[in-house]
Amino acid sequence: MAIENPPQVEARAPRPAYRMYVMVLLFLVYAFNFLDRQIISILAIPIQDELGLSDRQLGLLGGIAFAVLYSTLGVPIAWLADRTNRVWIITGALTIWSGFTALCGFTQNFAQLFLSRVGVGIGEAGGVAPSYSLIADYFPPQSRARALAFYSLGIPVGSAFGVVAGAQIAGGAVSENLDWRAAFIIVGLAGIVLAPLFRLTVREPARGQLDTVKMDLAAKKPSFFAVIGKLYTKPTFWLLTFGASCSSMMGYGVFFWLPSFFARSFQLGIIETGWLFGGVLFVGGSLGIILGGVLGDLLGKKSLSAYARVPAIAFLITCPLYITGVLAPNPLMSVILFLVPTALGLAWIGPTLSAFQHLVPPSMRTTASSVFLLFNNLLGIGVGIYVLGELSTLLTPHLGDEALRWSIIIGSTLYLIAGGLFLIASKTIQKDWEG
Repeated sequence: MAIENPPQVEARAPRPAYRMYVMVLLFLVYAFNFLDRQIISILAIPIQDELGLSDRQLGLLGGIAFAVLYSTLGVPIAWLADRTNRVWIITGALTIWSGFTALCGFTQNFAQLFLSRVGVGIGEAGGVAPSYSLIADYFPPQSRARALAFYSLGIPVGSAFGVVAGAQIAGGAVSENLDWRAAFIIVGLAGIVLAPLFRLTVREPARGQLDTVKMDLAAKKPSFFAVIGKLYTKPTFWLLTFGASCSSMMGYGVFFWLPSFFARSFQLGIIETGWLFGGVLFVGGSLGIILGGVLGDLLGKKSLSAYARVPAIAFLITCPLYITGVLAPNPLMSVILFLVPTALGLAWIGPTLSAFQHLVPPSMRTTASSVFLLFNNLLGIGVGIYVLGELSTLLTPHLGDEALRWSIIIGSTLYLIAGGLFLIASKTIQKDWEG
């Protein structure tokens, strides 16, 4: 039976040029997502100096303050996105998180900054899962890993730009009259400017229009519990979810704490730290995401297990390389050594997100993605950033400025667990694949 599309839905296959335009806008929105999320890592140094915060409190600001509502609200928002206009939801989310980012610049103490970061998390809860679903309806199955990898370039690009821009503004390179507060305000207002452009030029596509297995009427609006019931029968989903969560605990933790590590262990200033860390994020992160997406699509044509096996191998190599980078004797060698594990640590994104789009029917994709994001972000951002900060705080009486170095070394072992879970998933993915 044919399904009528709701109003304002693009029911025909998108033209290549417009499809790429939409992808660029989604990428920009995602870049602002990580720009607003990551900028606090480079601003942690002046924030800590002015407000007198401990590593434990910084871990709360970077992790739990942002992650709790970001992770949990993502599920009901995604459930709504499976039934309503995803473009409107992304537009509203961008406006909210950008507004709260700007508000961070007006805070005067830990409590106010904590609440503002909670607001950023509330806004960003509505950005990612609906975007995954939009991409699946704009790109055919054989190119989704590459499309999702390109979209995910917003992670290193947004993070790197946030780190570099924040360092330049807070370090006085732009103007002596600007500080860390101005950095929050400027990047927040920039995101608000992008929101109306996204809403006015991106069309809502018909769900599942490019899939080989088409939706039927009964599958159009599944309940949340129906999605959970479906996921319950898919061991691959849970193996990939918890494997990715283990890697994200370290990945998000390192992204947040490396600027402080460079400053403490190598006595670098905020501007030098911004350029070095920004370079690691941009070069290493971009290469890793692109490589993972290309290999996922290329090897996935021959064997579906490649969607899990490629990230598994990358994770197992990442652990010793991160340890080597942290133990480097000088900042230049450390930066060079960090490039490879940063790349390998993000190679999972394209193939894994593509696999998620094929573990459930099109009508369940946004909600299923939000369940994955719930665990990945709650553990990765909320737990990972906080635990590294807590470890550093506990080790500081014994190790001083070297405490953060050893906190990162201990956390690196999480990549070994992630690799093991992905290897197990490579054995089950063929059975769980749909469409």
